Amino acid sequence: MLELVMKRLISAIPTLFLVTLMVFSLQKLLPGDPITAMAGEERDPAVIAQLREQYHLNDPIPSQYFHWVGNALRGDFGTSLRTQEPVLQLIASKLPVTLELSLLAMIVALIIGITMGVLAAVNKGTWIDNGTNFLALSGISIPHFWLGVLLIMLFSVKLHWLPASGYVPFSEDPLQNLKTMLLPAAVLGTGLSATLMRHTRAAMIAVLKADYIRTARAKGLLPKKVIMKHALRNALVPIITLTTLLFGELLGGAVLSEQVFTIPGFGKMIVDSVFNRDYAVVQGVVMVVAVGFLLMNLLADVLYVLVNPRMRRA
Repeated sequence: MLELVMKRLISAIPTLFLVTLMVFSLQKLLPGDPITAMAGEERDPAVIAQLREQYHLNDPIPSQYFHWVGNALRGDFGTSLRTQEPVLQLIASKLPVTLELSLLAMIVALIIGITMGVLAAVNKGTWIDNGTNFLALSGISIPHFWLGVLLIMLFSVKLHWLPASGYVPFSEDPLQNLKTMLLPAAVLGTGLSATLMRHTRAAMIAVLKADYIRTARAKGLLPKKVIMKHALRNALVPIITLTTLLFGELLGGAVLSEQVFTIPGFGKMIVDSVFNRDYAVVQGVVMVVAVGFLLMNLLADVLYVLVNPRMRRA
């Protein structure tokens, strides 16, 4: 297992290098000057020159790149042009919020998606299969922001069960924190559960046709044991891949739900930094998201081995 982890970490180094090269190069192609935009109408040439010198914008582009990469390797992503706060501090304040939201959304998605997918595969061609397929199609088709508004109208305005918006840190009030996170997690989890349901159904149908499943049934094993112990375990490999990728996407793609429910998360900070041309924040955020995706892929490889020990020889 340790050898597998080390191989994956070493293979991730070229990927991270390409990510740094691409994000730095693409930012240089964006129109406008961040220093000039930050200065606004009062553009004192002396102040602008000082800021450009401070942020090394007068250096040659290769020097700017290596300066940034060298600092990033030491954990220093620079300072925000807008707030004058360290980028790492901004990320540390926003990332836990989105991590919590993403984790709750994935729990909702896994419970609903895998359960419905297994039921649809076992009852292929019946009304249960057709019903779950209809729900999956509806979950994929409904926009997140529209579903969020509907849930707010129902559970906040009509029933008064949950708050409509806002965020309370878990350290301050765990119960209120859970209440503020339930609706956005349900919105995100519903869409993801539809995708997981479709993949679970397809994987289970393929596994249920395998020879070892027919052998297990011929031995007289209980249908529940055949499905849960033999079929589902072998169908989990593609589901693990999809789950880790979806979780990685949630880190940077929950901006709409965060906007609807007024949650100060990671996604909103990404969009704001792009529109404000806050280069240091954009670079730091992209690097964190890239590392998150690589860690999710590493976790998927480890889970493959735990679910199917035969893959240790792969």
